[in-house]
Parts: sequence; C-alpha cells; structure tokens
Amino acid sequence: MSSATTPPDSDPTGRRRVHSMLKLYYGLNEEGTAAEQAESLDPCDINGPHFDPEVYLNKLRKECSLGELMDHESCMVKQIRSLDSDMQTLVYENYNKFISATDTIRKMKNDFKKMEDEMDCLSANMAAITEFSARISGTLQDQHAQITKLSGVHTLLRKLQFLFELPARLNKCLELQAYAQAVSAHRRARCVLQQYSHMPSFRGIQDDCHVIMEQLAQQLRQKFRDGGSSAKDLSECVELLLQLDEPAEELCDKFLSHAQSRLEADLQGLEVELKDSAVTDTDILEFIDRGCNEFVSSLCLVIASYQELFINQMANGKLHVFVDTLAARYFSLVEQRIQEEKGVGDNSLLVRALDRFHRRLQAITKLLPGSAVPSHGTEIVVRAARERIKQYLSALQTFYHDSLTDVRQALAAPRLAVGGANATPSLPELLTSLSNFILNQLKSVLASVHLFTAKDITFSNKPYFKGEFCSQGVREGLVVSFIKFICQSSRQYCESAGDRGGSTPPALLLLLSRLCLDYETSTISYILTLTDEQFLVQHHTPVTPVTALCAEAREAAQKLLNHYVKVQGLIISQMLRKSVETRDWVNTIEPRNVRAVMKRVVEDTTSIDVQVGLLYEEGVRKAHSSDSSKRTFSVYSSSRQQIRYAPSYTPSAPMDTNLLSNIHKLFSERIDIFSPVEFNKVSVLTGIIKISLKTFLECVRLRTFGRYGLQQIQVDCHYLQMYLWRFVSDENLVHFLLDEIVGSAAHRCLDPSPMEQSVIEVICERG
Repeated sequence: MSSATTPPDSDPTGRRRVHSMLKLYYGLNEEGTAAEQAESLDPCDINGPHFDPEVYLNKLRKECSLGELMDHESCMVKQIRSLDSDMQTLVYENYNKFISATDTIRKMKNDFKKMEDEMDCLSANMAAITEFSARISGTLQDQHAQITKLSGVHTLLRKLQFLFELPARLNKCLELQAYAQAVSAHRRARCVLQQYSHMPSFRGIQDDCHVIMEQLAQQLRQKFRDGGSSAKDLSECVELLLQLDEPAEELCDKFLSHAQSRLEADLQGLEVELKDSAVTDTDILEFIDRGCNEFVSSLCLVIASYQELFINQMANGKLHVFVDTLAARYFSLVEQRIQEEKGVGDNSLLVRALDRFHRRLQAITKLLPGSAVPSHGTEIVVRAARERIKQYLSALQTFYHDSLTDVRQALAAPRLAVGGANATPSLPELLTSLSNFILNQLKSVLASVHLFTAKDITFSNKPYFKGEFCSQGVREGLVVSFIKFICQSSRQYCESAGDRGGSTPPALLLLLSRLCLDYETSTISYILTLTDEQFLVQHHTPVTPVTALCAEAREAAQKLLNHYVKVQGLIISQMLRKSVETRDWVNTIEPRNVRAVMKRVVEDTTSIDVQVGLLYEEGVRKAHSSDSSKRTFSVYSSSRQQIRYAPSYTPSAPMDTNLLSNIHKLFSERIDIFSPVEFNKVSVLTGIIKISLKTFLECVRLRTFGRYGLQQIQVDCHYLQMYLWRFVSDENLVHFLLDEIVGSAAHRCLDPSPMEQSVIEVICERG
C-alpha cells in the first residue's frame, strides 16, 4: 500500500515499467496497436493466450523437486504482489488525470459561453456597419461624377495659381538666398511654361522667370568665385548651377580649382605648425589630428562631392591627379614631422599618431577606389617603423657605452671598506648590474616596439607588420644587431696598442669576457626566445640562427680573456724586465734578501688570482707533489745535474754541457707561451705566469752575471717557486721555466759558483 500511495510523477522509471508490462499483457507495440506477432500455442507459456493451468502444474510436478516447487511458488507470489501494486499505481494515476480533465472541461464551458456572447455582439455590429455603408453609397452615387469634376478643376486652378505666383515666389527666394527652393520651383514649372509659351500670358511669366533665374545664376557664380564658402556650400552651388544647365566641364575645373585653394590653405597651416613645433612643443599626435581633421576631412568631402556632381558627366582622371598632387604635399609634411621624433622614451604617441593617420586614409579607399594615396600612406608608416627601430638600436648602443663608462669609473674609484655606505661594488656585482641593466633596457625597447603590432592598431594587420617587421625588423635589425654590436665593441678593446693594453683596465677586459660568455651560455637564447614569443616571429625569410650568435659571443669572450692574460702578463713582465735591465749583475753584492720586485710579482699574481676567481671557476689542476714548494734549483738544468754527478765530466768542458742541454731540450715538452686559455681561473693564471717567466728568461739571457749575480737569481727563482706553483695547472711548467732561468744565468756567469741550498732557503723564508 505504501507503493500505491506514492505519487506517479515521482518515479518515471517505475511508470515506464508499468506501461511496458501493460502493453505486453495486452499485446500492444510502442505505438499502442496490436502487435502483429505469431501467437504462442504452448499451453505452458504463462504469458501466452493458450495457457492451461492444469497442464502447467502437471509439468511442474513432474519436472521439479519439492524445493524447486516452493521456490517457484515464492517467485510467483512476488510477481503477483508486484502486479497488484503496479495496478493500484496505474489506477491512482489515471484517477488523477480524470479529475484534471474534468476540471479542464468545466473551465472550457465557462470560457466558450463568454466567447459566444462576444461573437454575437460582433456579428450585430458588423451588420449595422454594412447597412450604414450601403446607405451612404446610395446617397452619394448621383453626386460622384460632379465631385470628381470639381476636384479636377480645383487642381488645375492651383497649378495656374502656382504659375502666376511663380515670379513673385522666385524674387522672394532670391531675397532670402533660398536658391535651392527657387531652382526647384522653376524646374517644376519650366516644362509647362515651355509647352504653353505660344500663349501671351504664359509667355510673359516665362520671360519674367528667365530674367530672375539669370540673376540667381549670376549670384551663384559670384558665390562660387568668392571662395569664402565651405566645401558643403560649394557643392550646393555646383549642383544648382548644373540644374540650371551650366557647362559641366567648366564647373568641374572651377570646382577643383576652388577646392585646391582651400586645401592648400590647410597645408600652409600645417607648414606653419611644423616650423613652430619646436617652439610651441606640439606633439606629433596633435599635428596628425590637425592634418586629419582639416586636410584629410576636406579632401574626402571634395572627393565625395566631385563624384556626386561630376562622375556621370566625365571620367575621374582629373580627380585622381588632383588628389595625388595634394596628398604628396601632405605626406611630405607628415614625414618631416615624423623625422623630428628623435626621442625614444614614450613610443605610444607616435604609434597612436601613425594609427590615426593610417585609419583616416582608409576613407579615401572607399571614396576613390584605385587611388594610390592609402598605399603611399602605408609606406610612410612602414618607413617610420623602420626608422624607429634604427633609433632604438642607436639608443641601445649609446646606453651600452654609457653603462661601460659607469663600470670603468667604478673600477677606477678607490677601494673603500666593504660594507660601508659608499663601498665600491665588487666585480660580480658590477657584472650582475651591467647584465641586468642591458637586459631590462632591451625588454623596455621590445615593449615599446611591440606597440606597432598591437591588435587595436589598424596597420598591424598589414603583411609587413605581420612578417618582415617582426623577423627582419625587430629580431634581426634590433635584437641580433645589438647582440653583434656588444660582441664587436667588446672585441675592439683587444685592439688597444701598447705593452700595457692601452687605457683599458684589465678588470674591464675580464668582466666583458665573462659577460660575453654568459651571453653565449644563456642570455642570447633567452632574448631570442622572448622576441619570437612576443612578436610571433615566423621564419619565412633567412634569419641569424642562435648557434651563430652564440659562437660569435664565445669568440669575443675567448679573445677578451686571451687579451686579459696578455695584458696582465705584460704588466708583470715589464716589472721583471726593468728589474733585470737596471741592475749591475757583475758587480753586485752578495745576496742577503729576496729582491722587492719578486715580492711584488707574487703579490700581483695573488691579486690577479683573487680577481679572476670572482668571475670564473677554479678549473682542473694536475696532482701536486708533496715537496712542490721546496724544490731546489742548481746552476744547471736537469741534464746538467746528471753531468755534475758524472765523474767523467768536469766544469772545464762547457761545450759538452751545452750540447747535452740542447739535446735534452729537443726531447722536452714544448711550452706554448701565448696559447689560448680556457674559461677557468687556473688556465688564466697559468697563461699569465708563462708570459712573465718567459720574459724573465729572455731578459736573463741578454745579461752577464758575476758570482753574486748568479746567486741572487737563485734566491729569486727559489722564492718564486715557493709561491707560483700553486697558481698553475701543472707545477712542472714552473719548474721547467725557473730551471731555464737559473741555467741561463749560469751560462752567462763569469764565475758560476752557486749558493748553498740551505742558505737560499733561509734567505727566502726570512724574506
């Protein structure tokens, strides 16, 4: 019973199941008609029409066990209860529908009764109207012909009255300068007066009207010649004169001449404003607005008026020549004003001005199809965009030079205490600030240039601004050119003359080399990817690949680092060369200390090591021996040491010693003094020390030494060995060069008596 009281609309699934069961019971298909199916003749089919209960029960008793019979009974009881519940639901649903239908029928009866009363009233009214109309028609039937005749006479009299009053009306219009009304009235009566001109009365009216219209035409011509009227008034004058049968060819020439004088006055006003723009500080947007509102608007009005008045009378060749001539002068003024935009700060005014200029010229395309004026205007916009890119490139180059000047000033400033209020920035800080300044400035320029391709700019959908402007203009002409400029200007610092590298600080060379290396590793790829994404660059035309720019940046970094090594090596070499050349090595006193220049060499090398370590990684060193700082040097090289301990050789055989030394050099590893360095600290210091020691060696070879002079060289070389080995990638390189220096000094010594090693160590440790 609970299921029977459930509203039928609450369970649509159950309602469909009930309907399907009823249709199945009554043998109906989906359309509600009897299904045309073969009837089942099986008496055991409980759903068939030939079902026999006795046969069905006998079959079950024979085939099923007691448990199956009881299960079958339970299942059938459930089905019966389910059908009873569905039937109760169906009865409830149909009962509600029956009640609803009864209410609807009762309401329809009331509505139809009211409608019947209204229809009866309407029928009575229509009958009364029909009767009244028939009565009126019968009354007026006899007078209809007379009324029609009187109406025709009235119309004729009104026309005659208009003709007789025409001269006075024309004079009145002439006084009020209502020329259009006068011409319209005369055109209405001209055919009638011409037709009845043989009658004296009409002839007189025609003559009076002719005299009046001649005066009107004379006033129109005078107004046309005065040139003080607007373009709209001018068009009205021409239209009225054409209606008065004035020669179209003559009016056309006069119309264009008058329009040209007015447009030239607008151009002269623009020329004056262009000359005074520097004084009055008028921006380009105001200039373009004035040109568009005055010249372009007047030109469009002239074109529209000309086509409306004369296009049916003659070809428009004159109009094209007229428009092209004046537009060329206007474009010249616009280009001159655009060229005055040298500032690269806010680019929005220029872009808005160009957009307004281009947008207003599109009206000429609609008014004068086939005109070359809009295309010439687009070319001006394109040239302005190209020139703007050149200006931005020049500004970026100037900014880069100014930034380098600031860096040089910071490097030249005296070193202040770290952490103080005015502490001098370190090399990493200078590198980071320089790189950020350049990148931020480039991003700012790209944002300004991107205004040319904004969606709300009319010319941005032109093929040039979708393709060539983005790829060849922005990417190649601006970004790639600026990156190449950085590399080229950096390489120029390597071309300084002089042993000390000219006026370029070595720290600046090191900083620029690291900057170019950073560009090669990441910055170039980032900048070009940013440009391609921001401007949707499509590489339809050949562009510079990223790999080529990275290779150029790496080449610049390599050249700068090589030059840095050369400059620092030459600075130390200069000290060593002067210390050797300015000393009397034959008559010197017995060494008691390490020379100050050697201490200065070690100090400068340590300073360079710190400086390079701020920007470059450590690098790879070969394994050091445990006694690297205690290696001893004799007056002979390694080959001479073997000779010294051999009993068959004596110091009185110098030729044999030299011969064996030269043979040993043939089999020694060759040292390339000026080989390219790698981008790490160890390689840089190795290159500087090679240049310094090689210079020291060559200077020693040019001098003659006494006994104490040789011993001083021994002390100096041992001191250098104590400190320089830790800076290079291979300590054997330092050992070899210092061996060569001591050996060369021994060769050039008049009395080669070496100092005891223990004494050398004491002097160096004390020094």
